[in-house]
Amino acid sequence: MNGILHSQGAKEPPRAVYREMVARASRRTNVTATCIKAFVIGGGICVIGELLRQMLLAQGLPPETAGTWTSVILVFCSAMLTGLGFYEKLAKHGGAGTLVPITGFANAVSSAAVEAKTEGFILGVGTKIFTIAGPVILYGTAASVVYGIIYLLAGGR
Repeated sequence: MNGILHSQGAKEPPRAVYREMVARASRRTNVTATCIKAFVIGGGICVIGELLRQMLLAQGLPPETAGTWTSVILVFCSAMLTGLGFYEKLAKHGGAGTLVPITGFANAVSSAAVEAKTEGFILGVGTKIFTIAGPVILYGTAASVVYGIIYLLAGGR
């Protein structure tokens, strides 16, 4: 069998040929090096966050306020680096390490907005910014309601 004939008459290569084509086109990665880079870059982001928090605590802010400001600063820096094109370069090397929840989410939201800026602020940025944020907000809200009900039924105050 030389391949599968589709309704349009195009032939699909046999599976063995296709696997060989994929193997040639795929870039080989060193899993160990990739994991180490992700760990170092993701850990570096977390260390920066903790240093910011400690600096804010040293300035006399209460722990809860320091944590809030740390989050705000990290989100702002992530969005700014995304807009300037640096976060993508960092992610190229850090891979999953750049998905540290707060900075990764800020990057995802702001990169969608940056990609849509040519379509205008309302129809482009205004709609595309929620491509990623919308489901997270929806499911986060729904999950918090479910957890709240469970907490209430379990005797919480």
